[in-house]
Amino acid sequence: MKSRDELRKVVRVVAAAIAMLVVFLCLPLSAWAEPFSIPAIQFSIGDGSGEPAQTATVLQLLFLFTVLSLAPAILIMLTSFTRIVIVLSLLRHALGTQQIPANQIVIGLSLFLTLFIMTPVWNAVNSTALQPYINEELSSEEALAAATEPLKKFMLQHTRDKDLALFMKIAGTPQPETPADTGMRELIPAFVISELKTAFQIGFMIYIPFLIVDMVVASVLLSMGMLMLPPIMVSLPFKLMLFVLVDGWYLVVGSLVESFH
Repeated sequence: MKSRDELRKVVRVVAAAIAMLVVFLCLPLSAWAEPFSIPAIQFSIGDGSGEPAQTATVLQLLFLFTVLSLAPAILIMLTSFTRIVIVLSLLRHALGTQQIPANQIVIGLSLFLTLFIMTPVWNAVNSTALQPYINEELSSEEALAAATEPLKKFMLQHTRDKDLALFMKIAGTPQPETPADTGMRELIPAFVISELKTAFQIGFMIYIPFLIVDMVVASVLLSMGMLMLPPIMVSLPFKLMLFVLVDGWYLVVGSLVESFH
């Protein structure tokens, strides 16, 4: 334990020395001839005696940073992103092209398709919640409730009743009188597993023609006695040719977008 502590101290001293050396080397030559001082940085917490407006501004900034930190989860869980990225990933595996298209292209295309699909929902949120809140026509609680309505409507359209009933049963929530009364606590996980099932169903349908090509190529190679030649190497050009001839990207992307209407 002592040797480890001593080693950690040595590493910290070396790291600090290297950092100071880098800072000094990065300074221009004119800075060496002039004295300089490092400004002091102070952190303090007020006693709460400031104006209410200042306190509200700080709380709004804190809430904004919290929302930004949760933005990836919101994007994945509450939009069409989950279905799109899973289908495109399964398509890549069905083609057998390894990492082509690259992950950046798959995720980027999924993001832009999500933006295209969710634009009507976001426009409704902007017109019914965001703009009235900016114009001080709604309070923060009213704006949040108004913002969830278009999003809840979209999620309910693509959530199976069976999945929603499952989470309502687990949570012990009574049956709502109208679909709009469904809570986000039960709706979000139900929407996610519904999207997962739909994505795997679409991926299964995409896999079938490429699987047939693989089986035909493997059977032909086996009948010819070419056991040492990998069937994937031979079937890949045929799968690419089939995908290009049927204009696969047009069909897959068009079907994905139309599945949300």
